[in-house]
Amino acid sequence: MSGHGDPIPMTAHRGGPLTGVAEVPGDKSISHRALLLGAMAVGETRITGLLEGQDVLDTAKAMRAFGADVAHLGHGEWVVNGVGVGGFAEPEDVIDCGNSGTGARLIMGTMATSPISATFTGDASLRGRPMGRITDPLALFGTRSYGRKGGRLPMTIVGAENPVPVRYVVPVPSAQVKSAVMLAGLNTPGETVVIEKEATRDHTERMLAGFGAKVSVENSPEGRIITLTGQPELKPQTIVVPRDPSSAAFPVCAALIVEGSDVLVPGIGLNPTRAGLFTTLQEMGADLTFENLREEGGEPVADLHARFSDNMKGIEVPPERAPSMIDEYPILSVVAAFATGKTVMRGVKELRVKESDRIDAMARGLEACGVTVEEDQDTLIVHGLGAGGMPGGATTQARLDHRIAMSFLCAGMAAQQPVSVDDAGPIATSFPIFEPLMERLGARLVRTPA
Repeated sequence: MSGHGDPIPMTAHRGGPLTGVAEVPGDKSISHRALLLGAMAVGETRITGLLEGQDVLDTAKAMRAFGADVAHLGHGEWVVNGVGVGGFAEPEDVIDCGNSGTGARLIMGTMATSPISATFTGDASLRGRPMGRITDPLALFGTRSYGRKGGRLPMTIVGAENPVPVRYVVPVPSAQVKSAVMLAGLNTPGETVVIEKEATRDHTERMLAGFGAKVSVENSPEGRIITLTGQPELKPQTIVVPRDPSSAAFPVCAALIVEGSDVLVPGIGLNPTRAGLFTTLQEMGADLTFENLREEGGEPVADLHARFSDNMKGIEVPPERAPSMIDEYPILSVVAAFATGKTVMRGVKELRVKESDRIDAMARGLEACGVTVEEDQDTLIVHGLGAGGMPGGATTQARLDHRIAMSFLCAGMAAQQPVSVDDAGPIATSFPIFEPLMERLGARLVRTPA
């Protein structure tokens, strides 16, 4: 699959059970951060299990543009020879982040406190996403930004020549905003403090500490307070990237809704700031178990065993759980359609500013497949039709969004009639082996003429 180029229409047909082992790719969030911190360390960082989707490859290319030596050894193995904190060179060309909001926002933070300039762009989806939530806090360090109306790409970031440390309260739960501020704080003297009212994925804090930065975290009535001491010398690391729970969500959820399925998904990262979907599925009555619990590279890991579950019930998902599963609401809404009763998802307005407006995308696609949906700015409610109850038979719009495309293809594996997506190409940005992996499990996926 290609995340860039001509559309790849695809149709999922109902077939036999999904069975076997699904070895999903490495975690995308950790892969991005491993490349970024490796580029800012002094010496050689070795990475195994790196996700080689287009989003992460674009970040690797960007790190080369800023002066790091980034080499691919094959099969998820990479070596990064970093330039040290504050050692970035000014890139000679525009930094193209493709479809990756995470890549764009974290790279902006990484270079924001160096006395260099860089211009960022991306595909049509990324150029439509607001960057003000990143550039506003970066301006507090002394960074300047010049973009299109509404704070959109293409955008030039002029790094602060004499950055000052900041104390920043994150206005919405966002690991991208938190991480960008922390990465900017690396090349800033003194202590940079980030306060988040709701905990978000903590890969940046964990990995910064692993590279030798001084990071402290405390919980207070004000929220979760993260303090970073600036201008450390980051020490190179050997990083084993766990498999991505956001990618695992698709074979897991497909197994739950396709009759007779029994799928094992090994080595999945279960960081508590990422595992909200699996907790939610168990609360719905899913036959989902964690096996061989262990720790790898400072992250909790387990093998997930998912079996067809024909008695799942709709629930009200606690809104405070949203940050730990924000990327999984699209596929959860598909599972909800095959449960009985209604599933209520509140506190999810962040979905409006992802690769697409994911609330609208899922609502319109599910309605086209015969499912009743309610929505407002911050809520998505799916009225379940029970196991095998989705009529299907629709062509849905992926909107250049990998998770929307994969969600509707999973729906088609269990619906009464096939479900199509207008373009499966964006799947390559995060899960380039989705199509062959699902087919090996028994899925019937057909590329259809444009």
